[in-house]
Amino acid sequence: MTSRRPWRLGTRGSDLARTQSQRVADALEAAGSGPIELVVIRTEGDVSRASLASLGGTGVFATALRAALLEDRVDLVVHSLKDLPTAPAPGLTIAATPPREDPRDALCARDGLTLQDLPEGARVGTGSPRRASQLRIARPDLEIADIRGNVPTRLGRVGDDLDAVVLAHSGLRRLGLTDAVTELLDPPGFLPAPGQGALAVETRDDVHDRHPTLAAALGAINDLDTASAVVAERTLLARLEGGCAAPVGALATVAAGQIELTALVSRPDGGSHLTRSVTDAIDPEDTLVAAAVGRELADDLLMSGAADLMAED
Repeated sequence: MTSRRPWRLGTRGSDLARTQSQRVADALEAAGSGPIELVVIRTEGDVSRASLASLGGTGVFATALRAALLEDRVDLVVHSLKDLPTAPAPGLTIAATPPREDPRDALCARDGLTLQDLPEGARVGTGSPRRASQLRIARPDLEIADIRGNVPTRLGRVGDDLDAVVLAHSGLRRLGLTDAVTELLDPPGFLPAPGQGALAVETRDDVHDRHPTLAAALGAINDLDTASAVVAERTLLARLEGGCAAPVGALATVAAGQIELTALVSRPDGGSHLTRSVTDAIDPEDTLVAAAVGRELADDLLMSGAADLMAED
């Protein structure tokens, strides 16, 4: 009797993407999936140096991975959940959300400086309109530089043409680069992108029927608290009709039978913003409650003028 070929796990080619995907592969193998091999998929977002906004938002990273899944070139893919569009993809399903890493943003500045210690007019790099807006709220005097590139490339610009960059703490932790962090930017003053710090393992929607062994391993690595939190955050983003590049921050926490969701919507220039929170009882196995919480908070923000804020230049 011959053994089955390894499962093919699609991943972007950056060091961070491959590190994240390998961690998922290792967890699935430990859960009994059988052997898994990584398959690197190049995306437009990896090839182009244009800004993410001009490319249509960070969903550009997901398109090629999803095409590989639908064309049966891979069996599953790993996304950074903050990069995944909120609209469902026909024929595909998020089969697992592993435990979330620290979702906060991190400042990596020259000379160990914190955000408040940066000199007036300091140049801070980020490719995220959300981060740029929140930086302008906290420090209107800063010069915000739009940057792209992988994590080491962006860090390498600190002390050269930039005084600091803002990156996801989760990525720095996964790459073992936390020594570069000079300050963690805490909520509610700084709210991360919906889904930041979490991963999504996406498969074709027939995986449970056709591949029960793989489906069982995916179920074993799924974290219910993480799943509920990101459902609340992403439902809010979808309700606001904000793309992945919109200046929207959101963070949900699930603990002791309660879910708390806090969100911020701001003008791109940081000139004005709205922050709201909601708390409700939840059973982490029931993501319908998490989705309802996301819709409730989004409706509150919309009634307070959130759409106008996101539309302003």
